[in-house]
Amino acid sequence: MATIALAGNPNSGKTTVFNILTGSSQRVGNWPGVTVDRKSGTYKKEKVTTIQDLPGIYSLSPYTPEEIVSRDYLINDNPDAVLNIVDATNLERNLYLTLQILETDVPVVIGLNMMDALKRENREIDIEKLSYGLGVKVAPMTATKGKGVFQALELAKKEKQSEDKLTYDARLETSLAEIDEILGDAIPLRARKWYSIKVFEGDKEIWESLKLSNSQEKEIKEIISITEKIFQEDAESIIINERYALIGQLVHLAVTDSSGSDIRFNMSDKIDRIVTNRFLGLPIFALVMWAVYYLSIKTVGTMGTDWINDVLFGEIIPEHLTNLMQSLQIADWLQDLVLNGIVAGIGAVLGFLPQIAVLFICLGILEDCGYMSRVAFVMDRIFRRFGLSGKSFIPMLISTGCGVPGIMASRTIESESDRKITIMVTTFMPCSAKLPIIALIAGAFFPNQSWVAPSAYFLGMLMIILSGIILKKTKMLSGKSAPFIMELPNYHFPRIKSVIQYSFERSLSFVKRAGTIIFVMNVIIWFTSSYNWQFQATDENKSILASIGNVFAPIFAPLGWGNWQATVATVTGLVAKETVVGTLGVLYTGAKETSENGHEYWQAMRGQFTPLAAYSFLAFNLLCAPCFAAIGAIRREMGETSWTLRAIGYQTGLAYLTSLVIYQFGEAILTHHITFWTIVAAIVLVVFIYLLVRKPYRSENLKAVEAL
Repeated sequence: MATIALAGNPNSGKTTVFNILTGSSQRVGNWPGVTVDRKSGTYKKEKVTTIQDLPGIYSLSPYTPEEIVSRDYLINDNPDAVLNIVDATNLERNLYLTLQILETDVPVVIGLNMMDALKRENREIDIEKLSYGLGVKVAPMTATKGKGVFQALELAKKEKQSEDKLTYDARLETSLAEIDEILGDAIPLRARKWYSIKVFEGDKEIWESLKLSNSQEKEIKEIISITEKIFQEDAESIIINERYALIGQLVHLAVTDSSGSDIRFNMSDKIDRIVTNRFLGLPIFALVMWAVYYLSIKTVGTMGTDWINDVLFGEIIPEHLTNLMQSLQIADWLQDLVLNGIVAGIGAVLGFLPQIAVLFICLGILEDCGYMSRVAFVMDRIFRRFGLSGKSFIPMLISTGCGVPGIMASRTIESESDRKITIMVTTFMPCSAKLPIIALIAGAFFPNQSWVAPSAYFLGMLMIILSGIILKKTKMLSGKSAPFIMELPNYHFPRIKSVIQYSFERSLSFVKRAGTIIFVMNVIIWFTSSYNWQFQATDENKSILASIGNVFAPIFAPLGWGNWQATVATVTGLVAKETVVGTLGVLYTGAKETSENGHEYWQAMRGQFTPLAAYSFLAFNLLCAPCFAAIGAIRREMGETSWTLRAIGYQTGLAYLTSLVIYQFGEAILTHHITFWTIVAAIVLVVFIYLLVRKPYRSENLKAVEAL
């Protein structure tokens, strides 16, 4: 089998090419971190060819985990060829990685992508001259339209590199050749030049891995010293300067610019003057997110949700199933399980499917048109002021779909402390699994208030910012924030196919979870709420579940919802957040005779929750420990059980204290009464403010640097 690796900068189109070649549907996004591990697929036209989609990187000098993944694969796994996807509109930046890949001596073909965008900018690239300058084949393509992709792969499958190409300065090439000769058999044949360059640069990791003799080290250091004197630069700067000098020659050789100006202010630049404005950027973002949630929760999405709740799961399915089971003389207990356990629980969750679909259509449009990457740029100003990098916001945006890939996307952050903080707080963003909880509380308790749903989004963001300030000031997580550099893609009309596919995949994932995890949980909830410890049918308040829930319910009483039903629903949310609504649907189904609007359990919930307590319940479930799948991702990314426990403990503790403050202060304002728990909430708020304003921890080394 032949193995072809797809490598390139973030946003160069690798994943789009991978999807076309393999027929799969990997996530495509406008920010780094969408692909955080290498993906493997089979070429759909020829099953003996394997395609590897590597994480997007700017360099083979790794600083982040995903860069290490790409470097190690190219150096150690020996792919048969590399299809290097290059953004034609940013040739200078993309070619730096290209030169590094060429240094590994892996056969390379350049997939020159986004040729349509280059044409719109009135620029041209002479393919033959670029091919000559690099010594490899160059295949023009426009991946979004499927043009040239298969031709590029066919070239890669039969590629052999040419020796006829532009090279670095002859003096540097001589030095590298001398080092190569000294290293001899200590380095792999294919990557000899790459290893020689890393040794020349003084890469400690490479030096230690080669285990050179004292005489070899002395000889190599003499060569480096002589070369540095000739170039009058340090070794690392020599390599970087020579690469960029070669890139300059290539661009001068191959690129023709007929735009008439070196500075082009296109429509994207004009829009960015408004949406990324220092003062207008954040209010515009807030307005956009309010509109998104208003459309999905209050208007368009609600129409479909009302029909599913009122008609499909309120009348059609129950009536048909009842008639069918009665005609088949099904036992009463089994009828109760099907109607009040399975149908009620899954129906309570699937009822919110239209709202989820509309939400992700809106988010897909914002992402595909290029706006979401601007949000990361706008949020960087805020995050940096509070000690975090703008890169921390990218995992949080991804988490609006699912927390697991959001947590994994933290690999793009160079600073270890920033990465850990991001992992600990990124699930505060409402994911698709939490949307049913938001829609339930908004619909049942705040039917005429459009601010409730978007407030959940901004509550998550507020807790992320405040947590960043607090955690950054601790000894374990202190340190300087990593710089944030991100390419802003040009605005374009969203592609209908991509938006629909994005929404469909998210919605399908939601339905699958409802049909598997939630189905099983609903059966368990129905059984334990219908039988006592002697396995006798009983009132739900005397059931197994009620006896367990009543043990833990007092813990949540200060939050306003200390009943066993809400307690059990919160605990089942650890399995999957959608089960919170499914559990409530099963437990409150008995009240459906009193419901006038088809939402069988809303009426019963209003009898046990005040609107303030319901919002407190929402806040806790938004911020507390995520589902088991996300906890597993935290464990993998943290690499230590102790840090995983710290993360879960922090999330749950913050959720409890936030809900306590919301409920107790709200209750005090509404009733004008101060209780013991009101005083506790006030103390919590004072401590929280102290943690925000206290001086950050400074290590002795950092103090010495600041003193200088």
